[in-house]
Amino acid sequence: MAAWVKGGAADVDAAVEAAADLLAASRVPVLAGLSAEVSALRAAYRLAETLGASLDPVSGPSVYAELGALSAGGAMTTTRAETIGRADVVLILGNRPWDGDLIAEIAEAAPSRGRAAGGERALLSLGGPQNGATRHVAYAAEAGGLAVSLGHLRAFAKGHLAGEAAYADLARRLYAAQYGVVVYDPEEVGELGVEMLQGLIRDLNESTRFFALTLADPFQGRATVQLSAWTTGQAPRVGFGRHQPEHDPWRFDSARQIAAGEADAALWLASLPAPRPAWLGSLPTVAIVGEGSPEAAGETAEIVITVGVPGQNVGGALWNERRGVIAYTEPKAATDAQTAAGVLARIRDRLIEKGVSC
Repeated sequence: MAAWVKGGAADVDAAVEAAADLLAASRVPVLAGLSAEVSALRAAYRLAETLGASLDPVSGPSVYAELGALSAGGAMTTTRAETIGRADVVLILGNRPWDGDLIAEIAEAAPSRGRAAGGERALLSLGGPQNGATRHVAYAAEAGGLAVSLGHLRAFAKGHLAGEAAYADLARRLYAAQYGVVVYDPEEVGELGVEMLQGLIRDLNESTRFFALTLADPFQGRATVQLSAWTTGQAPRVGFGRHQPEHDPWRFDSARQIAAGEADAALWLASLPAPRPAWLGSLPTVAIVGEGSPEAAGETAEIVITVGVPGQNVGGALWNERRGVIAYTEPKAATDAQTAAGVLARIRDRLIEKGVSC
């Protein structure tokens, strides 16, 4: 495992000591990224509590687009297995669902359970790439984007707009479903779009059965939401500066905090790949990153410590998109690499020894 302190190679013990010194000297530290296995997330929350720091996952935009709508009006959701087994109508929103194998898997199967069993499955898309490899009926998004398109679609579905427009045809197809599902990525649709979509789904359920299948972000946001809930009773953007967890999505947005000069130190945690934030290196930063990541060059943060990548050379509990649960993932090629959880625990131990405690 490699480590750097101020651009120079160092052993891990020296890097841990330097990281503890940097964080101990800060007044308003933030822990960001949180793209890591569950044990590392748990260790990050413990470290934040000791420091009086705030936490902000890189998955925040996706997490809060979904949580915002959920808190406003609830949600009616289903699973990948239920979609494949029961849905006779599937509406695909935007571009993101076409990445990966989900849509192909849905297209290749027919409903096998429930009222639609043995029938055909209709695939519809709104604002998507019109993928010619998958047979479906495509509807273009309006100039205002998916949120505006969903608003107009809901108006046609409720009868507030009428005519022979494409969205009138789409609304009729949705109401004809016996078990319908909308597949979408919350970050791509946005909080306003998700809220409008969930309203449309409630409208459809007045006369048929319709549900949402939301795609998880690739940065362990779903796992972070669950861990934060069972650890603090709050969603992930929490701060411990006043000796108890406080939830505030705006106040504890790390990019906003750093841009406003509120934070004076940061710890970036990404044992799994995550997009590098624009602020990395603009303030004293400790980076704990997976081996082979771009940040592992020792030039992007004052202190860099590389750790094993869960699912690659170390094991770890990760969000399993197919099963919709947190599940343990075996390493493909196990090594003796240190884990992010172990490094975070060592930093916390040194802080406690130095008398740092919120």
